[in-house]
Amino acid sequence: MLELIRYIHLNPLRAKLVEDLNALDKYPWIGHSVLLGNKKNSLVPEIPPLNEEDKYLAEKTVEDVLGYFGKNLKEARRSYRKFVEKGIKQGRRPELQGGGLIRSSGGDKAGLLGLKEEDREKSDQRILGSGGFVSATLQQSESILEKKYLPKRPIEELIEVVAEGLGLNSELICSGSRQEKIAEARALVAYLAVEETGHKLTDVARILGVKRASIKQAVVRGKTISDKYPVLLEKRT
Repeated sequence: MLELIRYIHLNPLRAKLVEDLNALDKYPWIGHSVLLGNKKNSLVPEIPPLNEEDKYLAEKTVEDVLGYFGKNLKEARRSYRKFVEKGIKQGRRPELQGGGLIRSSGGDKAGLLGLKEEDREKSDQRILGSGGFVSATLQQSESILEKKYLPKRPIEELIEVVAEGLGLNSELICSGSRQEKIAEARALVAYLAVEETGHKLTDVARILGVKRASIKQAVVRGKTISDKYPVLLEKRT
């Protein structure tokens, strides 16, 4: 991932759109200047998120990348810049171009012409990896989009489904009780609502009457125990 970030951020330098690394540091049309704190992240809306603990994806992405380079911001930015500087001499890297069989051939499409359809790997210019990886990634993306844009089953209905499946009163699931069976039911609701249906953590936490951080833990637990309740998974949508 870091190699790919470096490669992409050096594109303006390889294309001679900037003269040197110092100029790249201030170039506004690449994420490099944002990581260094020289330019405002244009992908972050002016309006702050509703909850202070929430952050926009663009902000979180910058933090995640810099987190690989140091414990504090100053140290991370310095190490990141050195990392980018070391990549200048690498020039073009065919293995970081294209996807599927295109990548396997070093980015050269000429050798792929004339292949039978069954001999071709799935490829997508946005994804690096084997044909199988490209196919799996595209399928996963479609699944995520379905969760995002299809009408969601209300969280309250998911609570009813889980309550019925476990033989509980639905009100108990939102009671905050730590009794094992009730906590297990709450975890299943969290998993179904967040991972399987696409609801936001904040909304699930509000309806279940627990903290947002608790929902994160509940989702993980719910996923672990979901195999015990295949019938609930069938009724989730």
